[in-house]
Amino acid sequence: MSKICQITGKKAMVGNNVSHSNKRTKRKFNVNLFTKKFYWVEQDCWISLNISAAGLRTINKLGLDAAIKSAADKGYLNS
Repeated sequence: MSKICQITGKKAMVGNNVSHSNKRTKRKFNVNLFTKKFYWVEQDCWISLNISAAGLRTINKLGLDAAIKSAADKGYLNS
């Protein structure tokens, strides 16, 4: 499972840990990602998505059908 949100397209970022002596080492900022099942009324089926917390808020705001169409247009959705 790749760590990419299927609704918003968010993925892990790379940054630095900065110590007290200002020494910098690489680190990764992962996405708040989880798997959730949704009932898609328009298609009359259950779907499972890997979404971030921001993606869940997008679904709550726009609705599942509009969010999936937007993600598919932008190329975030695999299937």
